[in-house]
Amino acid sequence: MIKKTFFAGMVACCTLGAQAQSVSPTPDQLKAYTSAWKGERSADGRPRVSDAILARLKNISMEEAWGVLRNKGYNNQFEGDWQLIHTDSVMTGRVVTAQYVPLRPDLADLVKEMGKKEGRVQTGGTNSWPIDVLKEGDVYVADGYGKIADGTLIGDNLGNSIYAKSKRGVIFYGSVRDVEGLSEIKGFNAWTKGNDPSYIQQMMLSNINTPIRIGRATVLPGDVVLAKKYGTIFIPAHLVEDLVITSEVTALRDEFGHLRLREGKYTPGEIDTKWSDAIQKDFLNWVNNYPGKLPMTKKELDDYLKDRNY
Repeated sequence: MIKKTFFAGMVACCTLGAQAQSVSPTPDQLKAYTSAWKGERSADGRPRVSDAILARLKNISMEEAWGVLRNKGYNNQFEGDWQLIHTDSVMTGRVVTAQYVPLRPDLADLVKEMGKKEGRVQTGGTNSWPIDVLKEGDVYVADGYGKIADGTLIGDNLGNSIYAKSKRGVIFYGSVRDVEGLSEIKGFNAWTKGNDPSYIQQMMLSNINTPIRIGRATVLPGDVVLAKKYGTIFIPAHLVEDLVITSEVTALRDEFGHLRLREGKYTPGEIDTKWSDAIQKDFLNWVNNYPGKLPMTKKELDDYLKDRNY
């Protein structure tokens, strides 16, 4: 038994050592991080939530998304108090993570050597490496540990490259420079903790596509982000579709309830508690005759409602 335990420990140490010798996890390691996801994946192993769900997510309120995640036990997925370049922007996308740390020369040399073995570009700074992996629909999310002066992860040159590859913006727990230039990139936006005219100094990239912390939130590669002026929420890929339909139905229920309250048909107490059979029937009739386009298909709505307790 002792020999078996020792051998298992050695295997674990070797596995950790092998993982440490790369800038990014392997596709199999990324699949292990996100094993609850059963759908399509990108070539790097990250979950690939559909473009259709990303589009629908844009219409979900932060409170609705937050509430669904809380009910499922995910209490640490929101971060607020951002500075935005364009405050009226909404962004959704599939997360690519990057971790930055204060510069340590021996570790920086190791990261550069690992990057060289992985075929990463050796000219310029390592802060370009996360950009090189971006595909359309990806959002570059970086933990810059809140560093503002000398912590600017991108300027307008890298911003143009990011948008060309991803058609998205960035979310940095850190800072950017060249905000005037970044603001001129049509379609691009940045959620940051500040901006500064300085260049990046005394900080380094440590890894790409590993779990990171963004303020109050734990973020995994392949999460889906909903970013608005009110904050950012990072949604595990396997929960996104259910979160969208749940939030859409909640919005319909709220719309119906507000309408009936304005009409004086029901009291606030009747709307704010479990609905009576009469109210349920009224809601279903209202939905079936909805004066506009429903955000989901009728089948999706029927499947969702059939097992729900109002």
